[in-house]
Amino acid sequence: MEIRLLFKAIGFILLVIIGIPSNTYILLKFAYIRIAEKKLLQTNILLIVLALVNILVTLSRVIPQSLNAIGLEDLLDDSKCKLVLYTYRVSRAMSICVTSLLSCHQCILIAPTTGLWSYLKQKVTQNVLVIIIPIMCINLIMYHNSFLYAHAKKNSTSPYTLHLVYCDLDYLTYINYMVNGTFIALKDLIFVGLMTLTSSYIVYVLLRHKKYMKGIRCSDRDKGKSVEYKASRAVILLVVMYALLFGMDNCMWIYTMTLSNASPVMNEARIVLSCSYSALSPIVIIATNPKLQQRANILQRRTLLPWNQGDSGSSIHVNCISK
Repeated sequence: MEIRLLFKAIGFILLVIIGIPSNTYILLKFAYIRIAEKKLLQTNILLIVLALVNILVTLSRVIPQSLNAIGLEDLLDDSKCKLVLYTYRVSRAMSICVTSLLSCHQCILIAPTTGLWSYLKQKVTQNVLVIIIPIMCINLIMYHNSFLYAHAKKNSTSPYTLHLVYCDLDYLTYINYMVNGTFIALKDLIFVGLMTLTSSYIVYVLLRHKKYMKGIRCSDRDKGKSVEYKASRAVILLVVMYALLFGMDNCMWIYTMTLSNASPVMNEARIVLSCSYSALSPIVIIATNPKLQQRANILQRRTLLPWNQGDSGSSIHVNCISK
């Protein structure tokens, strides 16, 4: 086996080994919590949806890449290619949308309970599913062109064809090629920007709270610092991971649009970047979410972490005596 193919196989197999168990753990853990405690926080619902679409991304894109890397050829016909690529593109879009919604949800939770923020706390944080369903429907409609352009791999020399292992996406014309690429890049950029803004506000509130805690004398002071640190770290890790992986993916995507025929190596690198978030983000969530780490007999505790908040009001409470 060539060195390039060996590294390719190892990389994609690692994504499968990491992604599927970690996302499955999140699903099973929250399913147990729902049965044991008879309820789920709205943020936990978001995490369930995110874990589910992450699994679909792995199944529809990473596993075919892994099978191809170990030498399996001609695995998918035209109809299977259309289904697999459609599933991947919708799942990837939902992963981006849900992550952005998670950040917005947390931003609203920790904002002051005044004016517009108070209205958003009542309407948005209590109706997560009502928001997710139309987003999913929009993505299902937006990516229907996968059924038009996807087909089994052929020896196509068209400059407007993306070669994706077992399948090709042949956009036929320059206009279709550019419109599709520009749409995907702009959509991702909007959601990355939204997530960055809301996460920046979260960090700002946490830093302001840390400054306030310096004027507090109580036994929970060190604990408060610990919670703030974990919350800040979780937000920063997800934002940086999201921005870097999808940012590099879109930069490479824009670059390939300027080429007459993108190389398979570049397409494979883009696939690794676009799939890595689905495999790595659940590790960050599990590592920073006490709800996913606690034993079954421990009662639910509300913390300052972005995905373990209460569903109304500000998350910052201090019950101490000021100096």
